[in-house]
Amino acid sequence: MNKTAVQGLKVEKSETAFPVCDVGVCGSEMGDVGDGGVVVVGFVGCGAIARTITDYFACEEDLGVCLKFFYDRDMKMAEGLALKVGGTVSPNLKDMLDRVDLVVEAASPQAVGEVAPVVLGAGVDMIIMSVGALLDADLREKLESVAKKNGARIYAPSGAVVGVDGVKAASIGKIKSATLVTRKPPRSLGISTDREKVLFEGKARDAVKKFPKNINVAATLSLACEKEINVKIIADPQIERNTHEVHVIGEFGELKTTTKNVQCTTNPKTSTLAAHAAIKLLKNLNQTIHIGT
Repeated sequence: MNKTAVQGLKVEKSETAFPVCDVGVCGSEMGDVGDGGVVVVGFVGCGAIARTITDYFACEEDLGVCLKFFYDRDMKMAEGLALKVGGTVSPNLKDMLDRVDLVVEAASPQAVGEVAPVVLGAGVDMIIMSVGALLDADLREKLESVAKKNGARIYAPSGAVVGVDGVKAASIGKIKSATLVTRKPPRSLGISTDREKVLFEGKARDAVKKFPKNINVAATLSLACEKEINVKIIADPQIERNTHEVHVIGEFGELKTTTKNVQCTTNPKTSTLAAHAAIKLLKNLNQTIHIGT
């Protein structure tokens, strides 16, 4: 399929290419992505992030987004989300690829390596939530090559931290230092302690390997900086919210941000803001005016 210059696949008008979507969830007809058409979306992974996204779009209409296909190794989780939006459970990944414009990966870093080459190889755009996987330079280069070859795009949302646009802009000049201090309640990090405890101090790549489901923020900031940032991870029993403190110094000047996230009720390792970042990205796919870098 040919893509539009900006936003991805053309949605074929053939009835056999895309099942009819429920009006009010998917709209009454499909057109070109980025040209007022409906973006048909499939999910790989139906946990806390996918649930938050689905809950939002189940309550909203005419957003130009159709959440239609759901795949998870736990079929009951996929069925639960599909029911909310009149969607379809896919028995496997390939079953949805010729019927979607975009796939949202919301599973795990390991899943990125397994499914992203297949999705991008089919010429389908992809939102990667497990951004930590992209710190693997070999995998990132492979995915970029496959995407370019097949006319697909890879999106990595800003996730559970503020200031990513500013960091990206700052990277145009020289960044002298970039640090992230993450504080989380012990249970979010899978431990029990009654005192503050430093669990990690080092480079982002190593932080992501040690805490693959907890520290996507380190990967997002490293990719935005175009350099590997320094990371400290602290288990703090005195706090209730996942907190990220960012400090960047460069030719642009200096920036400091603090993000105190509300956790997803179904998974304390996941911040609500991470899911909201993906929702906003999906809504922006059909926007005429794009705000931010």
